[in-house]
Amino acid sequence: MVVREKLYTIDEFWELVRLPENQEKRLEWEDGVVIDMGSSSRLNTVTAMKIGTLMNVFVMSKDLGFITGADAGYYLKAVKRVRQPDVGFIAKSHGVSLEGVAFDIAPDIAVEVVSPDEDIHKKAREYLLSGTAYVWAVYAQDKAVYVMTLNSNGAVTSLPFTGDDVLDGGDVLPGFKLAVKDVFPE
Repeated sequence: MVVREKLYTIDEFWELVRLPENQEKRLEWEDGVVIDMGSSSRLNTVTAMKIGTLMNVFVMSKDLGFITGADAGYYLKAVKRVRQPDVGFIAKSHGVSLEGVAFDIAPDIAVEVVSPDEDIHKKAREYLLSGTAYVWAVYAQDKAVYVMTLNSNGAVTSLPFTGDDVLDGGDVLPGFKLAVKDVFPE
């Protein structure tokens, strides 16, 4: 749902996000348009929290950075968008401050639990072009995760993981392993 018909600058968007009446909203910014992402389904939000929790236990134990939830905004400078992944990881090595509303860089890993009307391929490309190493597109109903990356030609590749397959953090979260079957609530 579009909040207003006006085109907003990034500074105007941040002002809008800070308003008390918008504190509970998931707002994204695309081409000057503010988009209210609405609420997630029960299954999607529980799936996202499960992934976030499992990632956070690993990240905290090694003091690697920060795991964010669905209300964390990331400014994707390369494509001039603000996105709110369901789960995000940002490495401490970036030296980011926890002051303010949103991160001014892309997450290192973005996890999107895909809603029926969401264009995940468009979002994944935006994240990846802005510096995200991995986008995990999670399909809770199908119990599948697609790991999306950019190949050497700049094209998005997507590898499916299901059942007993194991996701890993690659170079971004070395040593992190997560069985796909453990991602989804019973």
